[in-house]
Amino acid sequence: MSDISSISAKARELTGKGPARRLRDDGRIPAIVYGGVGEPVQLSLNLAEFHKEFRRPGFFTRLYDISIDDDTVRVLPRDVQLHPVTDYPLHADFLRYVKGAQIAVNVAVRFEGHEECEGLKRGGVINIVRHEVELLCPVELIPDAIVIDIAGLNIGDSVHISAIELPEGVTPTITDRDFTVATIAAPTIVEEEIEEESEEDLEGEEGLEGEEGEAVEGGDAEEADEPEA
Repeated sequence: MSDISSISAKARELTGKGPARRLRDDGRIPAIVYGGVGEPVQLSLNLAEFHKEFRRPGFFTRLYDISIDDDTVRVLPRDVQLHPVTDYPLHADFLRYVKGAQIAVNVAVRFEGHEECEGLKRGGVINIVRHEVELLCPVELIPDAIVIDIAGLNIGDSVHISAIELPEGVTPTITDRDFTVATIAAPTIVEEEIEEESEEDLEGEEGLEGEEGEAVEGGDAEEADEPEA
């Protein structure tokens, strides 16, 4: 796990769409801290500061110390609601840190050893089956990433979860099968898969053209409500 980072916050008393909208107009977003032994804490975050942190790799696997006025609480990010158009955060959920607690978290997969991979040297490509793997682990032992060494792999070789060395106390949440994380595929196979998907998409679009036209004529689409704080 990376070093613990920090975020400044302000406590808030008013909840609901109106107060949340006013917060966003002021360059802040509503957030909540829950779990553990304490009561849920409603707070607000500086949007620019939080957005910068949110875009850092490994955001959901990193512990944070949130300074709320004169108090500090250690948390793990659990959910961020995004604006459907701008992709900027609208609301954030944090889980209060409890030492030794087990938690399920999605951890990104990262590859190394590209230069020593025989399959890539022969023109093959990495076919990533899972960009993330859900792991069950103590909060203190959440890995920044799952690192897979592909050195020595050839075209047709696969990397299964059983071949990945995880930290002690960390296990995949899927335990009933040895699932594939990635394969080294021939480029022609990848190209054929892309072409097949494109053809299926085109056929689906042609079949839906009439239905979509009727739906538009039936009435205006409702505007999506902003999430409640």
